[in-house]
Amino acid sequence: MAHKTGAAFADFGAHIIHGAANAMYLPKVIAFNAKNPEAKQRYGVIADIMNLGGNNDDEKVALLIAALRKMNDDLNIPHCIKNYGADSYPCEQGFVPENVFLERLPEIAKNAIGDACTGSNPRIPTQKEMEELLKCCYYDTEVNF
Repeated sequence: MAHKTGAAFADFGAHIIHGAANAMYLPKVIAFNAKNPEAKQRYGVIADIMNLGGNNDDEKVALLIAALRKMNDDLNIPHCIKNYGADSYPCEQGFVPENVFLERLPEIAKNAIGDACTGSNPRIPTQKEMEELLKCCYYDTEVNF
């Protein structure tokens, strides 16, 4: 996803830095992948290694996501594309207008599905799921699919 969104909005005067994109998207991708039982268990192991607590894998995944979001806060990385400023810092309204994001969404999702990295994902998203996941990354909404 980060590969396909980085320069997708360069005509608006900036790009989404690859590392920042990964940081913003990772909590959403974990929430998406954790719907796969094996992935959820693996995320639970990661949470255990990080000493995050939790009594079951659902709690561990939630704590892992919370820890990653806190890291983003500590590093001054926004939680979503909507609040990603041209200087890469969080802001009220980022450089990617909503209407432009929505207009380009189907093509970005298609390209993200075709990216070599997507093939190693525990859950391979459909076009619709990738579009929904990218919307979650734009608006910072819950991944509930």
